[in-house]
Amino acid sequence: MRSYLAFTKKELMESTRTYKLFVLLIIFMLFGFMNPIIAKVMPEVLNSFLPEGMIINLEEPKAIDSWMQFFKNISQTGMVVLVVIFSGIMANEISKGTLEIMRTKGLTRRAIILSKFTASVLQWTAAYIICFVITYLYTEYFWDTTGILNLPLAVTSMWIIGILLLSLTIFGGLLLKSIYGSLLFTGGIVIILTIIGIFPDVKPYNPMSLISQGVPLLTGDFAPQDMYTAIAVTVILTASILVSSLIDWIRLS
Repeated sequence: MRSYLAFTKKELMESTRTYKLFVLLIIFMLFGFMNPIIAKVMPEVLNSFLPEGMIINLEEPKAIDSWMQFFKNISQTGMVVLVVIFSGIMANEISKGTLEIMRTKGLTRRAIILSKFTASVLQWTAAYIICFVITYLYTEYFWDTTGILNLPLAVTSMWIIGILLLSLTIFGGLLLKSIYGSLLFTGGIVIILTIIGIFPDVKPYNPMSLISQGVPLLTGDFAPQDMYTAIAVTVILTASILVSSLIDWIRLS
């Protein structure tokens, strides 16, 4: 336990020294500001690009527009940024041979992997909370939000997907031992899950539903209980990937 905590602290300090944490926080902070602001000014921006004398009557922006931007930005650009930043969390250390050196000094494989997973989840959580809080405060300031439903469940579902991607990134780095391999592995699994989601019978069990059904949850077009199965599958899948990473069938070299 002591080695796990010490290595987790080391990972967090390293993320600070290499500016990975700051980059992640700044990008998600920008998303937090952009979500409500884009929703607020988009009708005016669209009208400004129209030919002179042509006017299109667009609906006034609403709180749901801000949250649509939140889920769009996080599920697309935000998740890509997350995976890219942590793509080398295992691959770099394996390629440099530093993990084997640590193991010869008594640090267990379990402590190494769990520490890296914990540190990455903590950083993802901090960035995500910052983005959510900024979006929430500005949305509350600009609009009446009484019609927004199931917000805690919707944002928690997106957070869970981020943790799944981190587990895939770590496993991909262990398996293929390179940054590009980690990226390709994670991206490949996401593509497979997206394709599987096309089939209606599989969709309720698909982790990608946690992304695609975020806005319908807020509008009441998707029942909260229909999300629970996908959440359970995602948690089990994440745990399975993490356990697979801890097993010694993949060498740390």
